[in-house]
Amino acid sequence: MLNKLKKIDWGIFVILLCLMCISVISIHSAIDGQSSNYANTDVRTVIFYAVGLLLAVMATVFDYRVLLKLWHVLYGIGIVLLVLVFFAGSNINGATGWFRLGALSFQPAEAVKIVIIVGVAYLLGRKQGDKLNFVQDIVPIGAFVFVPFMLVMIQPDLGNAIIYLVILLGMLWIGNVKYTHVLIGLAAVVAGIVLFVTLFTVFNENIKDYLTDHDKEHWYARINTFINPEEASADDKHQSQNAQIAIGSGGLSGDGYMQGDMKKGGFIPYPYSDSIFVVIGEEFGFTGAAVLLMLYFLLIYRIIMIAYQCYDRRASYIVIGIASMYVFQIFQNIGMMIGLMPITGITLPFISYGGTSLLLNMLCIGIVFSIRAHQEVYELAD
Repeated sequence: MLNKLKKIDWGIFVILLCLMCISVISIHSAIDGQSSNYANTDVRTVIFYAVGLLLAVMATVFDYRVLLKLWHVLYGIGIVLLVLVFFAGSNINGATGWFRLGALSFQPAEAVKIVIIVGVAYLLGRKQGDKLNFVQDIVPIGAFVFVPFMLVMIQPDLGNAIIYLVILLGMLWIGNVKYTHVLIGLAAVVAGIVLFVTLFTVFNENIKDYLTDHDKEHWYARINTFINPEEASADDKHQSQNAQIAIGSGGLSGDGYMQGDMKKGGFIPYPYSDSIFVVIGEEFGFTGAAVLLMLYFLLIYRIIMIAYQCYDRRASYIVIGIASMYVFQIFQNIGMMIGLMPITGITLPFISYGGTSLLLNMLCIGIVFSIRAHQEVYELAD
């Protein structure tokens, strides 16, 4: 056990401690001026981090190959939870995707990310690095991801559903997909985006009425604000516009810790969660945002290096799946705060408040540690 713990990537561990400090001080500032419902959110974040770090250390000792052997069991449990949440789940912010456990809540859509990563890694591992066949490989793997994708879309949770697709694409790429399939896929994506934007613009009012009738008007508001910002109402542009104003007001060095005004009075919704980057940009400016991005870069770099050093292809696939998830979440969350991406409910990894999200991310880091710790054992076993 001690030999495995010695193989923890201490560079990643230090980066996590730095991210924890940024998260706690940012959340502490974000809840300043908020209602009493958010009291002690910063303290709970410290507790979640402590539990998460312990979870990561425990996962290091656990052999990741057990997950690969039980991928079908994990997948079945994940699907059951996604179905069960429709009947026994709680509605939060317009989505029925949480189980309430007393004062705590659990979001199965977050946990299913690990299930998808492990399952796709197992399915890709059967090819032993050979080129992927479209019918025999890509279609079954796509169907494997499509089922949870649709279940999460129905909740509706567009953010996590998109992450599932990003994980799939990242793992297919490293799984040796044919370039012709990549070009066809890119062409299909571009054509789909063009078609969607065209139909959304032409049938704007009809789509608005339909989504409003089905209690999904927030979907329309977010999409319309991104595609037609000049025509969107002031209420629809409220979060995106104010977020950009707040980040821009921070300038080079920021307004100063606890001095940000935009997070107060409801100008920025959820400043402790989805919009936490606004707090960092406003109070610490470009310098603070750059430090955060550098920490993310180092984290992803260290993770990818572990994938590069793996003897087990399946382990490499798992690590790349985790890296793909982090990269997209970072890009999407920051992008939607500066107007590059539409608003979705995606949190900023390791920074935003959220117990399920943080514990999942720490568990993923623990799996990465486990892969690093067990590579020598794998080599000797072969």
